[in-house]
Amino acid sequence: MEQSFNNKVVAVTGGTDGIGKALVQALLAQGAKVSTCGRNQDKLYQLQTENAGASLLTVVADVSKENDCRHFIESTLQALGPIDILINNAGISMRALFADAEMDVIKKVMDVNFYGALYCTKYALPSIIQQRGIIVGVSSIAGYRGLPGRTGYSASKFALQGWLESLRTELLDQGVHVMWVCPGFTTSNIRQSALNEKAEAHGETSMNESKMMSADACAGHILTAIALRKRTLVLTFTGIRTVWMNKLFPQLTDKLVHRFFFKKGKLIQ
Repeated sequence: MEQSFNNKVVAVTGGTDGIGKALVQALLAQGAKVSTCGRNQDKLYQLQTENAGASLLTVVADVSKENDCRHFIESTLQALGPIDILINNAGISMRALFADAEMDVIKKVMDVNFYGALYCTKYALPSIIQQRGIIVGVSSIAGYRGLPGRTGYSASKFALQGWLESLRTELLDQGVHVMWVCPGFTTSNIRQSALNEKAEAHGETSMNESKMMSADACAGHILTAIALRKRTLVLTFTGIRTVWMNKLFPQLTDKLVHRFFFKKGKLIQ
């Protein structure tokens, strides 16, 4: 599988933490030319320092802003050449009941998770069509099953998957592969940066990350799926079970998901 990425130009959004950072490092180790973006210049500098000598381009960009996405893609094309693979990984979550959440929470989540992928893909698409390349969306189990306290997050992932499925169908005759991958609970900064009801970073979580899949393991599964050009990838036993339970026994799944996310009548954070 390692030869699949050798000398390939791969653009990864949100590459400074968690799954994104693990993807960047794994791709570099396999000989890819990688570009990544993030909002934090210090984290990008640290990533560049940790991978000194590698073919890595880092760009400060907020994917919720169309012009930032255009700049990221144009910088990649100029520095590394035509893009073979785009991995739309950047994402943000939320933890708040819809009744309590300000509308800005939903908008911010949609702007990053959905529009960020849309903007980057739009500007990279001519190059990817030329290369007969691959477009990847990092989605979530929340893109198959709506989760309480994550209404905006689930909405963004449902939108992402529907859009990617449409795009995949549009590009069938052009040799471009479109896919989405759905990690289950993974050790990642996404829970610490999840927005509360006031659209501020939550900062802490009660979930036990010691039992979750590591970001490195998740990245390995994602890259294998990309190399095999899989249509979709759903990770972890819990994730696969949730998807199938929701298809076969939706009412029962409503109750089980409610039981998981609510303790003593309160949403777990």
